[in-house]
Amino acid sequence: MSIKIILYCIIIPFSIWIVTSTNLDKLFKKNSIMQIHSLYFILSLILSYLLVNFLVDIYGTISLL
Repeated sequence: MSIKIILYCIIIPFSIWIVTSTNLDKLFKKNSIMQIHSLYFILSLILSYLLVNFLVDIYGTISLL
């Protein structure tokens, strides 16, 4: 199994937990729950992608030394 898949499985729930702790409800109209949840999901995927690639790049850089 690829290390990226393992990292995604660990980091995606963590990023969802972080993103849902923010109060983005004030940016949306009242009763737009689906839009808020969609934004949370997209933001968590973006954060997970960036963090996994950062960790893999750091690991690759350290292994070259």
